[in-house]
Amino acid sequence: MSRKYFGTDGIRGRVGQTPITPDFVMRLGYAAGKVLLENTAMAAGERPSVLIGKDTRLSGYMLESALEAGFAAAGVDVCLVGPMPTPAIAYLTRALRLQAGIVISASHNPYYDNGIKFFSAQGTKLPDAMERAIEALIDQPMHCVTSADLGRARRIDDARGRYIEFCKSTFPNDLDLRGLKIVVDCAHGAAYQTAPDVFHELGAEVTTIGTQPNGLNINDGVGATAPKALVDAVLAQRADLGIALDGDADRIQMVDADGCLYDGDQLLYAIVCGRARHGKVAGVVGTLMTNLALEHALARMDIPFARAAVGDRYVVEMLNERGWLFGGENSGHILALDRHTTGDGTVAALQVLAALRESAGTLKELLAGLKLYPQKLINVPISKGFPWQDDPSIQAALIEIERKMSGGGRVLLRASGTEPLLRVMVEGECAEQVLAAADELASVVRTAVQSS
Repeated sequence: MSRKYFGTDGIRGRVGQTPITPDFVMRLGYAAGKVLLENTAMAAGERPSVLIGKDTRLSGYMLESALEAGFAAAGVDVCLVGPMPTPAIAYLTRALRLQAGIVISASHNPYYDNGIKFFSAQGTKLPDAMERAIEALIDQPMHCVTSADLGRARRIDDARGRYIEFCKSTFPNDLDLRGLKIVVDCAHGAAYQTAPDVFHELGAEVTTIGTQPNGLNINDGVGATAPKALVDAVLAQRADLGIALDGDADRIQMVDADGCLYDGDQLLYAIVCGRARHGKVAGVVGTLMTNLALEHALARMDIPFARAAVGDRYVVEMLNERGWLFGGENSGHILALDRHTTGDGTVAALQVLAALRESAGTLKELLAGLKLYPQKLINVPISKGFPWQDDPSIQAALIEIERKMSGGGRVLLRASGTEPLLRVMVEGECAEQVLAAADELASVVRTAVQSS
């Protein structure tokens, strides 16, 4: 069964437009509640309980109330924590032995978007089978349980402190951050009340930006998707490092004292280098967009590397299939499954900082073994359903470019999952060759689309 509402990371869209409307979200909560009741073994008289958190978008209040009403109507209890990072909900759901966790967030999107994502009782993304079961019920009529069986709601007042302590526990007990001056950019998002305290309590001198949310400014010129603000702040403050999170705090970028910006591929490499000091790293999972230089650098360390489809959900699936612990995306989703069940920007930053402390060097020195190859990405508009994979001119151009690169680079064509775009990506050791190849292939795609 194909997904009607769920994407690779929950349900997302423009607020006020289907499916991000109060009536739909109430039906979603009701459907999810019914599925939980059917799939959860509870003692007599007990009800399943779910945790609901959100980021700082103004629309979160409306959607939170709608979800709460839907779950209550199905006979499921609700625990509320207010604005909290997405990975905090994954952790708290598991720690509190709840049956599911729900996050109201559109991650790095602007404030006028929002979304709903689910975590299982184990703190992992909801299994496909449960998502399919929820979808099958969403468009069915709601039948509220009797008044005596309605779900109840309560607020968890110590959620923030619990999560801060969890994050600190992922940092080695024999290390601290004393002597480091760090700028933390929370994107006016969900981590504004947690991330600065984590680094401060471990001993760092912390300066913050992006910690004054007003409901409308999430990701607006700050955070991991707009890192210039962090670069400027690190240089102005003469800080040692900068850490940028996105709106729901599951992705990260970092900046060093010279203002150099480091993406997810580089930070994943730093973490793996740190872990390799303590023993063999079984393998690393990236995605189709992971820079080829990371694959080559890991090969020099005799560490296997595999590529999953784009999306941290698929990275986690491949890690679990292979029994590996480390993976991520160049966008900043980083997974260290020996520390957390899901991608967590704050936890990932702590793993980089641990590797730095143990190496007694700078981030630039730690990353000396990885020089990212030039990469060019061009988004070419296509008509819906355009059969680019079967177009002879596109396939011929693809084969010819790969022949010219002679193993010194990589070409990727990938249809966007959310927009009518074909992503043309070329990377390799020679910047001039990469730019020329990307422009050439994008031109062929445009011509093919116009001729179709």
